[in-house]
Amino acid sequence: MSFVDQLFSNVWVVLLIKVALVMGFFLVAPLGVGYAEHKILAHMQHRLGPMEAGRFHGWAQLIADGVKFVQKEDIVPRAADRWVFSLAPAVVLVPTILVIVVIPFGPDIWALDLDVGIFFVMAISAVSVIGVLMAGWASANKFSLIGAVRAAAQLIAYELPLILAAVSVAMIAGTLSLVGIVEAQRDYWFVLVQLPGLLIFVVASLAELVRTPFDMPIADSEIIFGAYTEYTGLKFAFFLLAEYGGIVVLSAIASVLYLGGYLAPPGLDFIPAPLWMAAKIGALSFLIIWLRATYPRLREDQLQRFSWIALIPLALVNILGTAIVKVLV
Repeated sequence: MSFVDQLFSNVWVVLLIKVALVMGFFLVAPLGVGYAEHKILAHMQHRLGPMEAGRFHGWAQLIADGVKFVQKEDIVPRAADRWVFSLAPAVVLVPTILVIVVIPFGPDIWALDLDVGIFFVMAISAVSVIGVLMAGWASANKFSLIGAVRAAAQLIAYELPLILAAVSVAMIAGTLSLVGIVEAQRDYWFVLVQLPGLLIFVVASLAELVRTPFDMPIADSEIIFGAYTEYTGLKFAFFLLAEYGGIVVLSAIASVLYLGGYLAPPGLDFIPAPLWMAAKIGALSFLIIWLRATYPRLREDQLQRFSWIALIPLALVNILGTAIVKVLV
């Protein structure tokens, strides 16, 4: 039972507190990842800009970014479908918030413990594809539409290995509940027996986030920005917020499935469980940022081939091996 349910008996009070906590985490954690990306890339690539805002180590960079987005004019193309164009950022953003609802951050720190938690996560995360297609189609720009179709093809292709990797974990844990999966790792973390699954999950997560080296639909170092080319101001900021929120959420899911979630390594139980969860999310987020500064992007054909010819067969073999071991043991 969540600690909020233990403190309050009124269902509406519990609901409001949970909503406030989920929204607070969503607004703080992605901004922290965004700030970290500025600093990490600045150090790795010797970029001076993110070190200047606010003088001391660029501490005011996020404030500067926020002011910049607020000041930019909200432009809607004349030929665009205004309603769909405006709704697309929300359709991309909301699934990230909903996934946070079922993530356990401690033994009694979660908003909702669903018996089919992992199915809920995979189903809700797939909704963002609709938002990307809405953004590209409603922009009335053929290049935005091409970027949206590329992004949708990529998200659909890499959703399969992501789900298949999670299936192997559910088979070992014997439950679909995220809390149950964490508790099933009391004896050992699943990464010890599911290292291929973790690698598949992380690679597929990078593609789902459209992050380097799978950022071909966005190609932010070029003139266009994929499905989001026509977006400005706060609408564009919402897409960036969804990206950083996705980094936090997928890092949290990977931590729950493979790294023991909020569980501490042996002998370190004296450190509070939420801190272990935060440390694991931070480590995986750092890895995602590090890869952006390291690898060039793939071609579109290489991107699709890698999923259908390499990741999906490997994930199926992993499921088969897990099933054999589960039956024999």
